[in-house]
Amino acid sequence: MGRRALRKIKSEIDLSGYLLEPDDLPNPWDAWALFGNPAPLEVELGSGKGLFLRTAAAACPEVNFLGIEVAQKYAAFAAAGLAKRGLPNAKIVAGDGLRIFAERISRDALRAVHVYFPDPWWKKRHKKRRVLNEPLLRDVHRTLAPGGSLHFWTDVEEYFDSTLRLLETLKLFEGPLAVRESPAAHDMDYRTHFERRTRQHGEAVYRSEFRKPPG
Repeated sequence: MGRRALRKIKSEIDLSGYLLEPDDLPNPWDAWALFGNPAPLEVELGSGKGLFLRTAAAACPEVNFLGIEVAQKYAAFAAAGLAKRGLPNAKIVAGDGLRIFAERISRDALRAVHVYFPDPWWKKRHKKRRVLNEPLLRDVHRTLAPGGSLHFWTDVEEYFDSTLRLLETLKLFEGPLAVRESPAAHDMDYRTHFERRTRQHGEAVYRSEFRKPPG
């Protein structure tokens, strides 16, 4: 399913403090410097329009959330949603998530990593571009604190199965743990816009959670 056109961001919305560039990230990594507090940090890779960031930050004010989105216009749209709601515990960086994980985020820094509905890159010759590859999964393992979680959802069964096989081969995480489909009485009850569209079309969503072993 393709992405729909974005609404225009109102000029009066101030994105400063919400929309970051990779060079704005602390180097060396310092989550306290990024958010001004020592709260646990969760990262979403591929935030799209930012529905997960908005709902998660509003529901869990005691947790900080950092989104990463490679498409500048989507990162700006997501940042506008955070700014409009005045959510102090969420930011988004417009940049390459693979590089940010590899070069910026330090060991044991994260409580969770979320990857929802990543681009499946359908053509065989393009599948090497899929974000959930071995280098990223090793970086996710390095950056997660012991006991931290990796959440992966997709509507592409082949992508789901191949990723689970890769994770089984790497043996870095415990899992997969089953994830139940939650009821959705309201549009905001879905985790992402892609989940909402997929379920409203009566199509399957494949969900999994993995955990970094404690200790």
